[in-house]
Amino acid sequence: MVTARARDLRPFVLACVVAVASVGMLWLAVVHGWLGPDVGRGDRFCEAARDGDVLQPANTFSNAGFVLAGLAIGWRAGHPRTTIAANPRLASAYGVVVVLLGPASAAMHATQSALGGHLDLLSMYLVAGFASAYAVTRVLGRGTAFFAVLFIAAVGVCEVVERVPGHVPMVDIAANLAFGLLLLVALAGEAVLWRRGGASRQVGWGFASAGALALAFAIWNLAKDGSSFCQPQSLVQGHAAWHLLCAVAAYCLYRLYASERVSGAA
Repeated sequence: MVTARARDLRPFVLACVVAVASVGMLWLAVVHGWLGPDVGRGDRFCEAARDGDVLQPANTFSNAGFVLAGLAIGWRAGHPRTTIAANPRLASAYGVVVVLLGPASAAMHATQSALGGHLDLLSMYLVAGFASAYAVTRVLGRGTAFFAVLFIAAVGVCEVVERVPGHVPMVDIAANLAFGLLLLVALAGEAVLWRRGGASRQVGWGFASAGALALAFAIWNLAKDGSSFCQPQSLVQGHAAWHLLCAVAAYCLYRLYASERVSGAA
């Protein structure tokens, strides 16, 4: 008699360990000033800096959405039918990447420091690099080693682009443009796979992820200094909504990955 496989708790445990360690390290860094002085990083996202250890509370604590999304991914990754591409290591890695988005973004909003700003951008590169590399790897029919090389290359290119000076319309800086282009590559790759066939997937999760991202980007633009929607002293911040919607998009993208069932012929 065939018995059902038990849930593997290791992806969830790993996500929990990373969450506790990264959030704990962030709190120590904020309290002790390890991230450096306030240089105004992230201050263009409307919320006025408060007195105390956490300068932008709404924009900081809304990043808990990423941690919760990463934990949810880790929990689902342990189910025998929800690992991406039958590779639990990739599923676990994606959960960890999403968890790290939370404390990395919070580092910038809590301290407005230069290092906090770089951590915020790095976490964005990691998740966009993962999504784009995973899409391209599957479009080309390559393996995990190819994915790893592509992922590292994507993050490396973003690190170089981050140093390009000047203002970029709609997205402010070159680093944000690189992040957005990687996400577009990921979405285009998923669209190609959907149109190609050869595998079944619950495409509704993909549309939900893309829709959440589109709404988040619209709010991101409306939630900056000078906008009529900007209320600097309010704890209801548009940029906080951007964080929460991006967390939803990251989770929905994983559900799209997990729903993929490749046919024997493919």
